[in-house]
Amino acid sequence: DTRLVGPNCPGVITPEEAKVGIMPGFIFKKGRVGIVSKSGTLTYEAADQVVKQGFGISTAIGIGGDPIIGTKEAVELLMNDPETEAIVMIGEIGGNLEAEAAQWIKADGNRKPVVGFIAGQTAPAGRTMGHAGAIVGGADDTAQAKMKILAENGIHVVSSPAKIGEMVAKVLK
Repeated sequence: DTRLVGPNCPGVITPEEAKVGIMPGFIFKKGRVGIVSKSGTLTYEAADQVVKQGFGISTAIGIGGDPIIGTKEAVELLMNDPETEAIVMIGEIGGNLEAEAAQWIKADGNRKPVVGFIAGQTAPAGRTMGHAGAIVGGADDTAQAKMKILAENGIHVVSSPAKIGEMVAKVLK
């Protein structure tokens, strides 16, 4: 009955209930949108946008960008959380974890709307970018390929992190 998150991540926060890690708690206001993110900074950005749209955060899970992480597992936890009505999934180049999560979301019936963003759209092929897992190893690892896979599986993909809050508002209204 235990989940291990880390070591290269900002942690987990459920506003007004619990915080484990280094997330700046003042950004997170109680609400109904869950966040799963490989990027700490983009977790904070998404939370701020969602809060400014008036929805708030149920739980944010910063999973970090190492090669072995649990994107699908974190999405599944939020999909099964009765306090979460929509999910923001922030991924990045490299690996296939976002694709696996997207395929699971579709197979599960797209029970809740998911907004997706993939960082690294201008990253050069073959170069590690910031996180250990963020390296494009093949054509399916690029941001563009992942964004296409997400969209094909019913996820509301945004091409800029500046559009996350707007898309959350759109899918919840």
